[in-house]
Amino acid sequence: MDIQVSAFGAIVALVVAIFLILKKVSPAYGMIAGALIGGLVGGVDVTNTVTLMMEGAKGIIPAVLRILAAGVLAGVLIESGAAAVIAETIVKKAGETRALLALAIATMILTTVGVFIDVAVITVAPIALAIANRAGISKTAILLAMIGGGKAGNIMSPNPNAIAAADAFQIPLTSVMAAGIIPAIFGLTVTYILAKKLVNKGSMVTAQESETNIQGKLPLIVPAIVAPLVTIILLSLRPLFDINIDPMIALPAGGIAGALAMGRIRQINDYAIAGLNKMSGVAIMLLGTGTLAGIIANSGLKDVLINSLDALGLPAFVLAPVSGIFMSAATASTTAGTAVASQVFGSTILEMGITALAGAAMVHAGATVLDHLPHGSFFHATGGSVNMEIKERLKLIPYETAIGLTLAIVSTLIFGIFKFFG
Repeated sequence: MDIQVSAFGAIVALVVAIFLILKKVSPAYGMIAGALIGGLVGGVDVTNTVTLMMEGAKGIIPAVLRILAAGVLAGVLIESGAAAVIAETIVKKAGETRALLALAIATMILTTVGVFIDVAVITVAPIALAIANRAGISKTAILLAMIGGGKAGNIMSPNPNAIAAADAFQIPLTSVMAAGIIPAIFGLTVTYILAKKLVNKGSMVTAQESETNIQGKLPLIVPAIVAPLVTIILLSLRPLFDINIDPMIALPAGGIAGALAMGRIRQINDYAIAGLNKMSGVAIMLLGTGTLAGIIANSGLKDVLINSLDALGLPAFVLAPVSGIFMSAATASTTAGTAVASQVFGSTILEMGITALAGAAMVHAGATVLDHLPHGSFFHATGGSVNMEIKERLKLIPYETAIGLTLAIVSTLIFGIFKFFG
């Protein structure tokens, strides 16, 4: 479209959205309101502002459909107890002497196989609290271990953020997942080092907090891993054998196979409904994200960011991780940050000669750097999982940022610097 919003209007859109989200307005409504006000302030009339918002939302719909389909897999993993079994098995195998590493790996694996990062932390938290109480480890250390592991797993998962990047850059979901493997290893390492330093810092876990409340008959570990295993096999058919099984089919198919393996196929509808409820909030948020992306994509903000990078003497490919960082800070969400950055800057990144895979990988990794800011739900959900006060939760932000920066820097080294100068 030829309609152009001023850079100032785009910044106003972001500021209004952040302000409203901080005031506890629904993120979807906050971003829609921000987009509308930003378009009007940016010199566009009401009709054309709405048109830009609609176009932006339209571009996000394929990702929304795939995210809704992913609800079946997420519902099966969480509601059946499979996620809890996977987490507990990993922690038991590793032993309490390596408790922090075990917690980080458990959360990483849960996010890798398709559990939302905040849900993964909440799932592992009861186990973490029990271990921390016995071993005398602080809440700060166990929460950082889980968050860092979750961030590492998130960039190699079939979660909504990866789906958004894959759709925007039109590449297979498995390619985005594979691109996160090496950065994730570095992220996990940094997580463990930082968490170890915090073992005696912050409040400790009380006996009452350490009581686990996992109820009902849980599945055995082998049937518990069938759902993610089938999903990954189906998604891998495209890069391995050029057989294209869309995530919209592979994700629910994996969930159904998992329910069958665990003997819970009669509960599949209940699991699907529960999973849909978890995904619907993200899907609705992404539609709001799309309206904001529509305004920013048709604004002068892209040029301002590119010119700023040029003025600093930074190479063109840095736009990819920087856009992910910038948008994750604005939305306090990996998914929304990845979606906005990919939609807004994707075409520009490709025009600079950066490959679709490299662009998607760097944007995706960049979106993990500031997705934990207090105006997002992740900050509060993770703090609540270990009964942590907000003041103490705020002290974790620099450590979380360091882990996100590790993921972004390693991804940029692999897909940016090495590609251009290697």
